[in-house]
This record gives sequence, structure tokens and C-alpha cells, in this order.
Amino acid sequence: MKRHALTALLALTAGLLVAPPPAHAAPATGAPARTATEQVLSPTPYQGWNTYFGLGGNFTEQSVREVADALVSRGLARAGYDIVWLDGGWQDPEPRTPAGDLRADRTRFPNGLKPLVDYIHAKGLRAGIYTDVGPYIPGRCGLGSGGGYYQRDADQFAAWEFDAVKVDFLCGIAADLDPKTAYTEFARALRNNASGRPMIFNLCNPVTSPDWGDYPEEQQSTYSWTYAPEIAQSWRTYTDVGFVGDIKFTDVLRNYDANARHPEVAGPGRYNDPDYLAPQLGMTDEEFRTQMTLWSVAAAPLVIGSDVRTLSATSVGILTDPDVLAINQDPAVVQAVRVGPAGTTETWVKRLANGDRAVVLLNRGDTPRILTTTASAVGLSGDRFTLRNAWTDAVTESAGTISAAVPAHGAALFRVGRAHGAPGVPHLTAGLPQVTTVDGDPLPEGSAPVLAGGDEATVEVTVRNDGVRPVFDPRVDLAAPDGWAVRPTRHAPKLLAPGDRTTVAFTVTLPAAAAPGAATLTATTSYDVLGHGRLRQRTASTLVVAPPPPDGEVVLSHHTWISATSGWMSPTVDRSVGGGSPISMLGQVYATGIGVASPSTVRYYVGDRCDRLTAVVGIDDAVRNVGPEGGTATFRVVGDGRVLYDSGVVTRDAVRDVDVDLNGVRVLDLVVGDAGDGGYNDRANWAGLTATC
Repeated sequence: MKRHALTALLALTAGLLVAPPPAHAAPATGAPARTATEQVLSPTPYQGWNTYFGLGGNFTEQSVREVADALVSRGLARAGYDIVWLDGGWQDPEPRTPAGDLRADRTRFPNGLKPLVDYIHAKGLRAGIYTDVGPYIPGRCGLGSGGGYYQRDADQFAAWEFDAVKVDFLCGIAADLDPKTAYTEFARALRNNASGRPMIFNLCNPVTSPDWGDYPEEQQSTYSWTYAPEIAQSWRTYTDVGFVGDIKFTDVLRNYDANARHPEVAGPGRYNDPDYLAPQLGMTDEEFRTQMTLWSVAAAPLVIGSDVRTLSATSVGILTDPDVLAINQDPAVVQAVRVGPAGTTETWVKRLANGDRAVVLLNRGDTPRILTTTASAVGLSGDRFTLRNAWTDAVTESAGTISAAVPAHGAALFRVGRAHGAPGVPHLTAGLPQVTTVDGDPLPEGSAPVLAGGDEATVEVTVRNDGVRPVFDPRVDLAAPDGWAVRPTRHAPKLLAPGDRTTVAFTVTLPAAAAPGAATLTATTSYDVLGHGRLRQRTASTLVVAPPPPDGEVVLSHHTWISATSGWMSPTVDRSVGGGSPISMLGQVYATGIGVASPSTVRYYVGDRCDRLTAVVGIDDAVRNVGPEGGTATFRVVGDGRVLYDSGVVTRDAVRDVDVDLNGVRVLDLVVGDAGDGGYNDRANWAGLTATC
């Protein structure tokens, strides 16, 4: 880390313990102060919608109008999502007229863009547009303002009355431009447009992220923070958050982590940008709620990537939650920092303008957890604290511990401040139902539970009182799918004093014919609080009921897996990842197998029925067509949490034979890692994958 960045980050961390700066002061985050004459565009993070993920590159005037209508009718505009942003694809196949002016696609926008902008404005919304900082290079990028067109295009966007401009770097990297130089020139043209029109500038340099190649440091997206705060309202901090129709939770976390590297440069009118919000584009509702939580505390622009016309009521509710949006739009514009170490579970804290803290308890793992931190750890002092759960709206009082039951891939978000007046409802955390043993064997730490017909499982629910008053007669009831037997084996005490916890246990038995698929266990925790009557909390966990195990000698890639992930795209059966070619390594073609990109885990249920697994692992020959960088991976076979085989680093010039004893294994994981150099060109194969059962 550069010395000035480290100094600023230390200042930010110290800033958690002090009052917010006065309105006239430079932001405590270390962002450069603006001059007295400089206009602050979007003093809090802007919100909106973008065509890229939801409509692709072939959108029309009519489809954009319909989205603008939906933003208004579905309450999203009222919640602040007021920019309708045209991404790449709006331009004509011949993007400039003979005179050199930009023009929209003449078929999809027969009247040009001005009538569409007028329509958007008439709805009370703003309009955004896209270009690239490099010169248009046919066949390599679709649109560019380089080659002498910066001022002409800035004037054109202003004449069309756009309010925001996203500027990509596809043409820029194709032309081998220096990002700082090119973007600084474009920013000057945008500020000096002939109409004098203020326009938000989103500096978008995702194509040179380390995941995509070995670029010089000054060209990378991770370097934009060093110059972008002086010239732009926001700047992308990493590559795209995913592919069209395929956005993964792991990539959301990757982008958040990259975005979190330099919180010191964020401030009013200047935002680190981790890319778009992605409801219903590949993640579960829980995972998207986590993305919304993280983007909100990051003081990030909130731009919806999905087609808002088809969003569920749940997704709209997540996007418009007023308590969460208030944290994102807090006028202090402090970006959250991690408190404590990085890991599967983490605490993040954001200082708010009134001195409160927004606190995130993040669970990156595959099993539910009760997570805790303390008020003192997040910079608050005192002996009583009010905890407002931003997602549930519950308001409780704590003696200093901040705790929550957090599902797998979930995040709890609290607004925490000092408590005043009469004691409030005690902060009681009711845990999510957690499988701890299957047929008497402990579940591997951090492993998502897998059950099968006839299994007997121990399920535990932990309850803790972090309030300042006791709770009385706590009880936990557990509900399971029809036909499952539930028997309590350990009960709660009659009183749970402040600081105490208890764990209630059940034996759950599945019928022999339990249907494969997802199943839900729901715990209802009830308790008495003086002056408030009997209160209840419901928590639920999802587990997997496995399909039947293999029988005989089985091509495992043709057997039903429990789950399968791939670093990009999706795992492919009997094809290289992406599905474009047969599996091939060192010139040999394999008829069967699984193609993945790192990181990847493919999980099977073998049910202690198999004794051998064989395969050949390596990097697919497809990487030989895309350059020498990357193309390294590691392969592991894991049985019930134990590593049974580890390949070490495998390059494109080698393969490894796998021959593993599966005796005693219930759940089998095939794990591919990136060998420590990122996922660039990591097209990995499990070829000839065969189980003998």
C-alpha cells in the first residue's frame, strides 16, 4: 500500500471514534476537498437503472420507455432510482454521421435520442448515456469518443440533455491508451460542454482488472482511485459484477472486496463503484439482500441491472427498503471499513452523520451462524445501546453486544446508537436451525447440510440474551416438512439472564422416501418480556435432501449433482466450460467429464456406497487460443470435509491422474482453485470422471 493511502486509511479508522465533520470541512474519509466554485454533483450516491444486464445490447426506444414507466409505477423512482441509463448498444452500426456526429441506431431509435430523453424527463427522471474513452475500432469495440471527438461528443450529450455519462475503456485498452490521461481529457470536455449542462461522470474501466490479464498497474481498474476522485463522480473499482444472466454471489463478494480497498477517497460527490445491483440475475433473494446491504454501507451508487418490469415484489421491497436506503444516502458519505480480520464471517462498520454506526454482520459461508461484535469495537461508548434492524425494523436494546442469526450467504444490518430513557425490549438473538450431526457423525465445520431418506439428524437452535433485562420462559418449537419426525431432546431454562445463552436440540428423522431437493426447517422462539408480553421470532434454514447415490460403475458427470459452481459461466457436462468444444487436454479428447472455471465446487451424494473415484484433471486446450497468461489451477477431492486428493498446481502443459478411495464417504466435493493467480484462463476439466459403487 502506498504511504499516503495508508495514512488516509488510518485516519478513517480513527474517524470512527469522533464526531462527524462540520458541513464546511473536507470529508473525514480523506477525499480531496472541492474548491469553493466547484459544483458538487450528487452529494449522496446516485441511484438509477442501466440497460446492460436487464435488456442487453439490443434495447429499443419502446423498451426503455417501458422501464421508465415501471420505475415510476413500482415505486422505485420515489425511492430514488431516478436515472434511466442507456449502456452500450444504443449507437447505430455506423455510429457517426458523415459530418462526424454520433447517432443512435436508426431502426431502434427512428427519431433519435432526444425524444426519448424528453420522455424520461417528463416522468420526473434523469437520463444517462454510454460511450468509450478510446477511438471507435470496428470489430474490437462498438463505440468510442477518442480520436479527437471528446468535446464534440460531450457537447452532443449535453445538447440531447443527458444528465449522466458512463465512459468505458474497451476501445481505450484496444488503442493502448493511458487511462488517467484519456479520462482526464474527457472529463475536461464534459465539464466544458457548450450547453454548460452538469452531467454525472461515471468512469468505467473494468476491462483491465487483474482477473482478465497481466496489465500494468496504472492501466488496471484497481488504480482508478488514484486519479478518478479529482475528475469523476464515480469510478468502477473492478471488473463487471458478473455476466449477462449469470451473476454469482462469489463475484459480488469479489467486487465488494476490491471496492473496499480505498474507502479514504470516498466522500460527498465521489464514490467507489462496485458495479450494478443484480436481483434475479443468478442469486437467491438472500444473496441479493446481502449485496444490497454491502452496497449500501459502501456508499456506492445504487444502479439496478435487472429488468425492473419483471422484478418480484420481494426484489422491489429489498431495493426500496427505507432504512437501508437511509444508510446508503447518509450525508456524511463515509464508506464502511472492516473491523477485525477477514474471513468467512466479518464485521463492517460505517459511521453515520449523527454519530450512529451502521453495522454489518456478514456470513460468507455455507452454513448459518450467530455472529457478534461489540459497541466498543465499532467506536461507541456507554452501557446501553439501541439496535434498529434495518431489514426487519425490529428495535431492541443491548448492553453492548451486537448479535444476529445470519443465514448462509447472508448479512445482518443494524443502525446502532446510544440508548436513552426507559429500558427497551432486550436484544435476544434466536439462532437459525442448524444440523450438527447426521446418523451420529458430526457435520464437517462450515459444510452445508446434506440429508437423505432414512437419515437421523441432530438439529440445534441457540438463543442468547444480549439485552439489559432478563427474558422469561423461553421456548423453541421446530417445524419440518410433512412426514418428518421431530423430537425435542434438550429444552431451554425458565429464565435467560442478560449475557446468558442456551441451546435447544431436536432429533429429526427423515422418511425413507423423502423427496430429493430443498427442504426447510423453521424454528419459532417465544419468550416473555416484562411490560411487553410474549414475543416471538421465527428463523428458518434450508437444507438439501440428496438424490439417490450412484449404483455400479457410473460416469459421474452423468449423475445428478447436488450443486455445482464455476468461477465464470456454469459447469458444463462433457464439454469445456462455456460449452463450446469437447474436453481436450494435451491434444487428447475425452468423451465425458465436467468443465469448470476456477473457483469451483461440484458436490455429489455418494452415500457411503462407493469405493473408488478415477479421473484425469488438467487445463483445457481451449486456453491455448487466448494467450499465455493464467491457465493454472489446483484440484482437490474432498470427502465429508476431509481432503482425499490434492493435485498441487497444474499448468496447461500437464495433466494429473486421480485415483481415490471413497469408502465411508457420504458427500463428495470436487474442488478447483485458482492456484493463487486469479481465475484468468482457468478452464479446468474433470475428464473421464468415474465412480465405482
